[in-house]
Formats: sequence, structure tokens, C-alpha cells
Amino acid sequence: MADEPRKRAHVDRDGRIVLPQEVSTHYGLNPGMELPLVSDEDYILLSRPIHRLAKLYIEPTDACNLHCRTCIRNSWDEPTGMMTKETFAHIIAGIEEFSPRPSVFFGGFGEPLAHPEILQMVRTAKQLGASVELITNGTMLDAPTARSLITAGLDRLWVSLDGARPESYADIRLGARLPQVISNLRRFRRLQGETSAPQAPQTRLGIAFVAMRRNIGDLPQLLALAQELGVSDFHVSHVLPYTKELETEALYRSPAESGYRPGTTRMRLYLPWIGDSSFLPGIALVDGCDKFHLYLTGMPLDNGRNRCPFIERGSASIAWDGGLSPCLELLHSHTSYLNGAERTTNRYVIGNVRDQSLSELWNSPEYVAFRERVADFTFAPCAWCASCPLAQENGEDCYGNPAPSCGGCLWAQGLIRCP
Repeated sequence: MADEPRKRAHVDRDGRIVLPQEVSTHYGLNPGMELPLVSDEDYILLSRPIHRLAKLYIEPTDACNLHCRTCIRNSWDEPTGMMTKETFAHIIAGIEEFSPRPSVFFGGFGEPLAHPEILQMVRTAKQLGASVELITNGTMLDAPTARSLITAGLDRLWVSLDGARPESYADIRLGARLPQVISNLRRFRRLQGETSAPQAPQTRLGIAFVAMRRNIGDLPQLLALAQELGVSDFHVSHVLPYTKELETEALYRSPAESGYRPGTTRMRLYLPWIGDSSFLPGIALVDGCDKFHLYLTGMPLDNGRNRCPFIERGSASIAWDGGLSPCLELLHSHTSYLNGAERTTNRYVIGNVRDQSLSELWNSPEYVAFRERVADFTFAPCAWCASCPLAQENGEDCYGNPAPSCGGCLWAQGLIRCP
């Protein structure tokens, strides 16, 4: 994808920074809004407003046709379900209340293509004028499904691929065959060329890769495959250990074992662009991030700690039953492992779209206060401390923050990411 031309802000006669109109429109900036600001010696970073709904994760189902080692369903006993037409209709009616429309991401903790109405869901969301994405394991991406997604105008299709070799892929995604998934992706690309008009927007392909000890060696080969398939976005995340076994697969050191502690002073380490990849192993970047503030070509690489990606994106998540949560992590109750101990994350729901409109839920005092609390991130550092029983769940923390507290969330420490 070609680089976008640079845009410029200007300073008015009163010394205020004025953004280009197209930027303000894109981010839904209105008079009186507050924008989070980070300044350093060489730059100013503005984040999108946290009180504008910009992205909506919709979980059509929490059922799946595979049994992956990395799945959250290994740590819960919830019954699976499918979103009803009535629930989805409430969501669509709610999206219509927002201008500009939030983007829609069909995903969650199930396989979206397993829902019998998913193709109509995509069409309906696109008819609202929203940008629409969908993530899949790729095993159910047959020719009719691929053609329907293309003609519906799907903006981006994400595929979860955790290996470049059939044996390593099948070792993680139990019940799946890599050659079948690759064949499905090649056919999707071919059908796109046959189905789309010459000047029509193309569905972008993305790959989501969960890095672990058992598959990290496949990453270079998978990147080469992604280039061959015309992938535009490649997303790498660490594994979130939902089981004790998975904690041993993590490539990062547990936060409590790292050299970093909140509030400690770290030296700034500035690095140039490094063209020779053989030089990289000598830098020990992971250790460096614990000991230094790391900059590459002048921009910070370690500004992801104590920042919730869901709040900063202006996103919300809706489970198959209509429950609205602030993030994917709070969509379902589950257990995970942190610093060798089991940690319980309790589900947190603002309300249900079947009972209140999406706009009412988004603007409710409870949700507004929660977003502001998370944006300030004054939680106890449970991910780094883990020295008391309060760190074993996301209830009230030792600083007195009410549930759900987010100090032990690995998403907020930049370790776990999703598209």
C-alpha cells in the first residue's frame, strides 16, 4: 500500500493548533472535545477522543469448528450461542445513531463464518456506509462464501495463521489443515479479480499471528507467504496464557521478572534505522525495552505500557448475547496465568443492546467514567507486582479502584494485541 501524503496542521494567530478539516472529520472531532496529548522533546502525539465510538467489535457467535491450543474456551465452561436476528437488528439501529459511523469488526471468541447469517450481517453493515472487517480461521472460506464477502464489499478480511508449515500449524490449530487454508486464500484472491469491477475497492487481506516458542521459527517463512498472497497487514501478538501450559510458551518474560518497574527512571536509547538484519540480535531489544526508553528513528517504541488499546481506539465490544463490554478481554469471564499464578477475569457488561440503545449505553455515566478511569490508568501495577491476592482477579485493587481494575491486563501492557 502506498504511503499517504503528509498532512499539515497550522497555528492560528492565538497560538492554537488547527487540524486539517478532513482529519477532524475522519476522527469525528467536534468543538469542546478533549484529546489525549503526549509531548516529548521532538514531537507531539494526539490520540483520538475516547468518547467518540470509532470501532465496534461484534461477536456473531462464540462457537468454533476448531479446538486451538491458544483459545479462551480452554478456560471456561460457558455454553456457546449464536447472535439472534433481533439482537443484530438492535445493533444496526444503534450504529445508525452515530455520525460518522463506527467501523464494524466481526470477531470475538468464535468463528464468525460459523454463524448461518454472517454474510447477510456483512451486507447489512456495509449498507450503513460503515467500514467492515471480519476475522476467520480460514477453514470455512469456501468459494460461495468468498464470492459473497467480496460482492458485499467487505473492506478487510483477517485470517488467523499461526504457522507456515503444515505440522506446526496443525500443532496449534487442532482440526485444521494449512494447505486447505492457503488454497482458500489463493482462491479468494482469484475470485476477487474475477468478481470486482476494475476500479472497485479491493478487499484487503490481513494475517493475525500469535507468537509462541513452538512457532516463532515459522515467522520469516510466513511473512514471505503473506507477501506472495498480497497481504496488506500482518499483525503479531504474544500469546495470552489461558492455560498453565501456554504460560511456558510465552516469548516475553513475566512482567514481575523483568527489569522494569513502574516509576523507575530509564535512560533514553536512540537507534537509527538498521538495514543489516544480522546486527539486530546484538541489540537485545526485549531486554532493552525493560531498561531503556527505546526510540527508533526518533519515535518511541515502548509507549504501549499502561495504555488500553480499546479505550484509545474508541472501541466497544458486543457479545453474541447482546452484552456490551468495553473490550474483548471483558467480554467473557475466564482464567489466565500471570507470574505463575492463576488469574480470574470477570465479565463486565455495561448493559445489553436489547434493553437500551447503543447510544444510551455508550454515553451512560458509568461507561463515560470507566473510559476516563482507564485513560488515566491509575490502577495498581498488578502485572508488575503480583504480590498480593488482589492481583489474582480484576476486582477492586489495592489502590481502591473499583472493579473491573485493569492493572493486571496484558493488553494494556502492550503484550497482547488484536486487529
